[in-house]
Amino acid sequence: MRSRIRALTVGLTVLVVLAFAVPIAFLIRSTVEQRALRAASDEVASVAVFLRNSSPTDAEITSYLASIAKRSERRTSVRTPSGRDLGELPPSGSPDPVAAMTAGTPPPSGPDGNHGGGPGHGGGGGKPSDQVSDPVLSSTTGGQIAGLVVSSGTGNYEIRSYVPAASYQSRIHRWWLLLAAASVGLLVVSLLAAELVSARLVRPLLRAADTANRLSLGDRTARAPEQGPSEVAAVGAALNRLADRIESLITEERETVAELSHRLRTPLTALRLDVDSLADRNEAARLGEHVSALERTLTAIINAARRPQREGIAPLCDATAVIAARLAFWLPLAEDQQRPVRASMPDRPLPVRAGAEDLAAAVDALFENVVAHTPEGATIGVTLVAGPGDQAGAVLDIDDAGPGLLAPTTPRGQSDRGSSGLGLSIARRCAEASGGNLRLGPSPLGGLQVRLTLGRP
Repeated sequence: MRSRIRALTVGLTVLVVLAFAVPIAFLIRSTVEQRALRAASDEVASVAVFLRNSSPTDAEITSYLASIAKRSERRTSVRTPSGRDLGELPPSGSPDPVAAMTAGTPPPSGPDGNHGGGPGHGGGGGKPSDQVSDPVLSSTTGGQIAGLVVSSGTGNYEIRSYVPAASYQSRIHRWWLLLAAASVGLLVVSLLAAELVSARLVRPLLRAADTANRLSLGDRTARAPEQGPSEVAAVGAALNRLADRIESLITEERETVAELSHRLRTPLTALRLDVDSLADRNEAARLGEHVSALERTLTAIINAARRPQREGIAPLCDATAVIAARLAFWLPLAEDQQRPVRASMPDRPLPVRAGAEDLAAAVDALFENVVAHTPEGATIGVTLVAGPGDQAGAVLDIDDAGPGLLAPTTPRGQSDRGSSGLGLSIARRCAEASGGNLRLGPSPLGGLQVRLTLGRP
């Protein structure tokens, strides 16, 4: 979710930056070019004022143009009425705006028939016969050219000022670099804002998910924080209400089981008393066996119903601790029967998805099968290891040096060695309930190997 929020934020920010930065970049280029042209126009206008006011010699014009060249990167030149070019000429091949102005056009005349002064040029010390044209601009591949014509009594002065593109493109690039830096800064700020917003949204959701996982593992005290945005807080509140409802259902189940036990055991006790009072002792014994079977069945049902009460919502135990305890229980019997026991146990807990009572019953059933169906003195092997992969929590191998399997496989609920198969059935149910399985095969000790795979919580 956080990655999607960041991607969405970056995408929107990039669109906004492009929508504003691209037009601003064009505006910057246009503004800088216009300023460069305006400076060139002002320069040719200042040269025109110099020519009108002082009637300078060629040497004075050259000196004036040299002083201008020291202050700017522009190339300014003047063509005198005699056809002499002074100053720095534009690159060869550049378009000449002045030539277009003077081609086939006589100098402007005043009212007295001479080359009179144009509008606005009568003062400032200028001669009445001088006239100045407006600057004309022309573009070239290498830059821009501003041209202007000054008409005097001796002829026309042609003024040209060439602006190299490099002189203003560097300024354009600097502005573009500043614009790019601002865009990157805006993108970084938007990413930081997206991270803060996503954290504010995701953290409560992660806590709610952790609460749901704890509830699924049987921690009925787990509760989600009711913080963050209103929608996320509503999720936490709903999860907490669900946890409270689960707790109330478990409490109701506990009370129902207790009431059921009380209701059923009372008539069973009365029934047993009635059976014991029968005159026919054979009939009393027969009915007593049925009552005992019914009582055992009732006890098993009540124990199964109370399993969530004992183990929580999901069963969980440490396979290392449970199997070590059962192994310690069976060791004295193995020593009495002179059975060597080869045990390999891990030195760390192995949590599995099984109740401690169920796992202990399964291990006892497997040990009982080994003791019942192998001769005294036969070696017993017990190996417990962590399960491979993400599903198996632990793998228990119980090996014996007995006669082994008489058939390739053993059907569920049956035994290949003449027993009822109840021990294997108990172990198989425990393994399958945890998400694992039970497998039979040849043992390295020469007999039977029972492999009990228990699922991970």
